[in-house]
Formats: sequence, structure tokens, C-alpha cells
Amino acid sequence: MKILVVDDHALVREGLRQALKGLDEQIEVLEASACARAFELADLHPDLDLVLMDFMMPDLNGLLGLEAFGKSHPELPVVMLTGSGDPQLEAHLLARGAAGYLSKGGNSHDMLRLLRRVLAGEDPRPRLDKAKPTPHLTLRQEQVLGLLLAGASNKIISRKLHISDETTSSHVSAILRFFGVESRIQAVLAAGRLGYTAIPPYSDSTSPL
Repeated sequence: MKILVVDDHALVREGLRQALKGLDEQIEVLEASACARAFELADLHPDLDLVLMDFMMPDLNGLLGLEAFGKSHPELPVVMLTGSGDPQLEAHLLARGAAGYLSKGGNSHDMLRLLRRVLAGEDPRPRLDKAKPTPHLTLRQEQVLGLLLAGASNKIISRKLHISDETTSSHVSAILRFFGVESRIQAVLAAGRLGYTAIPPYSDSTSPL
């Protein structure tokens, strides 16, 4: 069995290396202190069984790192380590393709139990979650959110995306519901924590579909 641990703290990597022996005494643990190195190791070791990656990496946002692994190695399960117990973040990670998530405040017993399920190809989410689809933003709503993060007003968003003011207001309301907040400022803060980035209002990255 071969697992790649991705974390920028050497002590965390060493602790995980020791804990992972609970899966198999002969386990081979590879280590990367940055996402760039993790991608290199994944290419060099096509027999990897699993990636255990910290959400807060210095060179790449956790969501972007997860997306990159999904594109280059779609068959490789990635379990995310988070320092937060935010259920919104956890749901978002699962919606973006994570095989599971672990809180750094948890214990090794729970970690090993989840990893065994992931390695066995099981869905680690509670059955209640399986019965209820995970909410997500549409591409257009993500474009609106990117402009909100840049500080654009509804009128500027409407002009940029070539949509009506009413449609923009509807998208903004959907974004507030998605994050479970009541104001644009709260939505921007929540989006920032999840790794969403701003789209400059005058860039070409939000051209109408």
C-alpha cells in the first residue's frame, strides 16, 4: 500500500506517517511539503492508493489542488485534512470530488476508519447525506460570485454578464442561500474561506455563455 501525504509542516507529516502504520505495517508513505511536489510524486508513482492532503497549502488553495488531482489522476482518491469543522466547507469538498475529509482535531482511530472505507471504495459520508444531493453553484452563479468578490455592484455584474438586473438579483439571492448567510459581505467572507477568487469586472474571463 502506498499513500501520499501532502502537508507543509514536517511534524504533521511525521505524525501522519506513524499513524498510517495502523493501516499496514509495510505501508509506504510518500511526503510532499507543497502541491507542486505532490503532483510530481503522483506522476512518478502511478501505483499510489490514496492522497491525504492539507486544505491550507502554501502554494495552492485546497480546492484548486483537489481539482488538479481530479483532472490528472481521476482514479486516485483524495482525502482532505482541514483545521475547520465547518460543515459548509466539508460539503463543498465532497461536491468538488474529495473522497472524504478529516479534521486535524480528530483522532487516529477515526482517521484510520475513514481511510479504510475510502480504500475499500466505500462512500464515507453518512447515509443521510447520500439521500440528499449536495447543493452547488451553477457556472453563472460562480461568475456572479467572482464579481461580488471583486466588489462589483449588481449593475456592473448585469452589464458584465449581459443579463438583466432581475436575473442578477436572483443569482445573488441563490448565492446567499448556498452559503447560508443574509448579506453580500457574509457571502464574500464565506466564499473566501472556501477558496473562491475574485474576477476583475473588466476582465474577459466572464464572457457570456
